[in-house]
Amino acid sequence: MHPRPRIQHCRVCGSPVQYRVPADDNRERATCTSCGEIHYENPLNVVGTVPAWGEQVLLCRRNIEPRFGLWTLPAGFLELGESTADGALRETDEEAGARIEMLGLFTVLNVVRVGQVHLFYRARLLDTDFAPGPETIEARLFHEHEIPWDELAFRTVRVTLEKFFADRRGGEFGIHCADIG
Repeated sequence: MHPRPRIQHCRVCGSPVQYRVPADDNRERATCTSCGEIHYENPLNVVGTVPAWGEQVLLCRRNIEPRFGLWTLPAGFLELGESTADGALRETDEEAGARIEMLGLFTVLNVVRVGQVHLFYRARLLDTDFAPGPETIEARLFHEHEIPWDELAFRTVRVTLEKFFADRRGGEFGIHCADIG
């Protein structure tokens, strides 16, 4: 599925753009009708963590749309100038006020229909003193049997949690890649 074109005007000169296939390319790009600048549209990266404290994981209840009031792992959009791990650490601090030790990449989930790639890292909580930011109603620890599966905000969170608990039961954590419809 090709996302709906979003660019209307050139970021360089302000003239209208037209979607066409440039020479030496294989797909339509937003191309300025005046100066010829080609504007590339690429997926957004969402980065986050699976913060664990013993047998429990930390979830945040969303205070923003989309999915207001539902539960999620601490995550958000990667900013320019930061690595994916740095972004995941920042998002965990911003959303949960949680102090963590990063343990490694855990899931890479392609959400092609919305032009996103979600990367979740495993993390170890350093304490249970949380200070949720304005985007979070509450931050809380859950055992696997307590997870509000029907109240999770995003399918990528569900897949990540399912893989996390399965790997933990198996005694070894891997890196999981999947396409999410």
